[in-house]
Amino acid sequence: MSRSYRTKVGITIGDPSGIGPLITILALKALRGIADLTIIGDAWVMKQAAKILGFKSSLKLLDLNNVSQRRFSFGKIKAEYGRASMEYLKKSTDLIKQGVFDCLVTCPISKESINLAGFNISGHTEFFAQTFKGSWPVMMLLNRKLRFVLLTRHIPLREVSSKLDKKSIYATIRLTYESLRLIFNINNPRMVACGVNPHASDNGLLGDEENDIVKPVLKKLAARGIFVDGPKPAETAISEAQKNKYDCVFAMYHDQALIPLKLLGNRYGVNLTLGLPFIRTSPLHGTAFDIAGSNKADPSSLVEAIKVAIRCRLNQRKD
Repeated sequence: MSRSYRTKVGITIGDPSGIGPLITILALKALRGIADLTIIGDAWVMKQAAKILGFKSSLKLLDLNNVSQRRFSFGKIKAEYGRASMEYLKKSTDLIKQGVFDCLVTCPISKESINLAGFNISGHTEFFAQTFKGSWPVMMLLNRKLRFVLLTRHIPLREVSSKLDKKSIYATIRLTYESLRLIFNINNPRMVACGVNPHASDNGLLGDEENDIVKPVLKKLAARGIFVDGPKPAETAISEAQKNKYDCVFAMYHDQALIPLKLLGNRYGVNLTLGLPFIRTSPLHGTAFDIAGSNKADPSSLVEAIKVAIRCRLNQRKD
């Protein structure tokens, strides 16, 4: 690999009224020189964020000029801001397809704002699934201690069992196995699946998802040389992963992963989308409207997301 190679990273500011513009400035200030970093957003909004932070240096910015200056304010849920955040995202994916960027880092969007703007999606991962037809986007959430992959994502808890099917679990685990080898350089990934029910159902006493759905998939994968322990009680699987027994934990639903991740390293949490034709990461927090427009923003999660994106991209280039 050439020592002169500099990873080209596109960074969308997310909802312009959220915390994204501020943490973007703070993250780029902290990471100056680490890569070729380009912001996709609104120049006037970024100027307002820079004033709040007392930041005076120039930034490499692709200005879409799509936010009304007269009506703008931080910390508001509006269709206009939802539309703007989707325009940043669409522009960045167009540039990824053209090879302008090597990887993409996305700041938080507001699900309420984008839906007010007429975009019926529940998040970035679902957007990528629609944009890159034929891909199988998988949500990996990680910090410096744990890696989780979600087998269901942004759905009500009451729907989890009905959304767990053998085909999707098999595809998700197989893709995760390949990704751990390719972008994390883990030759023999050690993986474990959490149970859906308390005590992983105690062999069917507390539910049938483990025996009827999860175990047959793990058996099929093992026959193909991909070994996943479990399903284990979630607290056991996560505790053992924290002690470095596993490289990745498969969570059956959203909060099964998010609670331990945020307890064990919230400032360094990262959302990494597997299964796309490029590396995409984001910070593991939302728009933080309550502190948007103040100087209370903590860029740590975004800094980590940029570092993870660069590291994964460089690992890809080794192959």
